[in-house]
Amino acid sequence: MRSPSVSARQGPVLSRQRSQRRVWAKWVETFAKGGAYIILAAGILYVVGFTLWTMWISLTDSTLLPNYAFVGFKHYSRLLQSRVWQVAYINLFVYGVAFVSISCGIGMLLAVLIDQRIRAENLFRTIFLYPMALSFVVTGTVWGWILNPTIGAEHFVRGLGWMEFRFDWIVDRNMAIYTISIAAVWQASGFAMALFLAGLRSLDADLYNAAQIDGASPLRMYVRILIPAIWPIVASVLVILLQLALKTYDLVQAMTAGGPGIATMLPTNVVYDYMFQRGQMGEGSAAAVMLLMSLLIVILPYVVLQQIRRRGQAPNG
Repeated sequence: MRSPSVSARQGPVLSRQRSQRRVWAKWVETFAKGGAYIILAAGILYVVGFTLWTMWISLTDSTLLPNYAFVGFKHYSRLLQSRVWQVAYINLFVYGVAFVSISCGIGMLLAVLIDQRIRAENLFRTIFLYPMALSFVVTGTVWGWILNPTIGAEHFVRGLGWMEFRFDWIVDRNMAIYTISIAAVWQASGFAMALFLAGLRSLDADLYNAAQIDGASPLRMYVRILIPAIWPIVASVLVILLQLALKTYDLVQAMTAGGPGIATMLPTNVVYDYMFQRGQMGEGSAAAVMLLMSLLIVILPYVVLQQIRRRGQAPNG
């Protein structure tokens, strides 16, 4: 046994050590919070500050260097009357509708099939999700090769003897935008599948049991009960894919460079062309602001719906 005198001497030492640890813990906590606040403030300053600066530049005649003389909204007027901007927004609508709807459809179908507890489920999930790990530059380059009539699928099939076979959409002005959609759908469908599958797997087993007791067929069970039950996840996937569609640039640049002609130009490509190819910073900034407005049109309704849903679920009182 230790003597009382030894224990009496150790008591103050242990107390001082605990006090020092508490002091250091407070310093570390304060330092961590300060760093987090600095990073948050820098991020807000960067996003808000540069957004406001871009808005102001869009109201000037800036070229390669900023010119802060106010000229009004003439760049916006020119853009709205510009054929390349009109074509870009028509392409964005066609590409966005095809990309979002087909990606969600294929993703949901894959999620339902994998939800049947099939064999090698992990392997299939990995295969379908793998394209999302690739950059759009790689995807655009590879699909550009596949769809190229001289070296791709058309050339391969004709080499098998079917000389009348044609698949030259990528060089057809009327069909080229759909090739962009094909590549984007290939990349994003697995992402949609992963989220939908996670939603289905998170549902209460009682929903499955109740549907089976009622004699609902598998198709009816998914269409009428399970898919509506994961509607918040479906809405989130729609918003994410719409954002991806609005921000698509590198896929087009790697696959068609906006061609043939301007047949596959999207608003992001127009922004880059004005600002970095033509050196017209004023018009490029106006195009960027209009693209930002398009993004807000997509995001804000979703945010409002989420707030309404949360208030509806909140307990009264």
